Amino acid sequence: MEQGIDAHLIQIDPTNETSVKKAVSEVEKKFGVLDVLINNAGVFLDGDNVAPSKVPTSVLKETYATNVFGLHEVTTAFWPLLNKSKAARLVNVSSALGSLTLHSNGSFGDFKVIGYDSSKAAVNMMTVHYAHEWKNTPHKANTLHPGSVKTDMNKQGELTVEEGAKTSVRLATIGVEGPNGGYFHMGDTLPW
Repeated sequence: MEQGIDAHLIQIDPTNETSVKKAVSEVEKKFGVLDVLINNAGVFLDGDNVAPSKVPTSVLKETYATNVFGLHEVTTAFWPLLNKSKAARLVNVSSALGSLTLHSNGSFGDFKVIGYDSSKAAVNMMTVHYAHEWKNTPHKANTLHPGSVKTDMNKQGELTVEEGAKTSVRLATIGVEGPNGGYFHMGDTLPW
């Protein structure tokens, strides 16, 4: 509440429809509206660390279940409550690894993980579509790369969770003149 923001955290399993519905019901009963939704769930599976032609389809399915389908499930379930807000903010945590431009120009060298990378590219595209649906409204949908954050999934990360959350917080609190349908890291716009 340091900045006068009344924030509440609800953890959701995006691959569990009951968990999602329970969270929506809880928010609806308690507040009747949702001002900010930050989709931050993601998986990176060990089976993705091989040549793309060797990655089993099961790895892609499991990755997409959380990173793509789960994100859409949560977003669409909360969409009616977001639309009740005066100025909703949808923030999707993606990755620079979802950038087609950065992969094609060699920015990542030989680091290629087809399941994770393509799932984050899908998140980027989905964000563009959510933003388009809100184009004539005060609502905003954006996606971001948090940086290389040290988490359970990324033990080699360089940033703390607090540092990695900076872009999420900035996009969750942007004003009416802020971007809609963009892809960001800290203050920079990333290439699709």
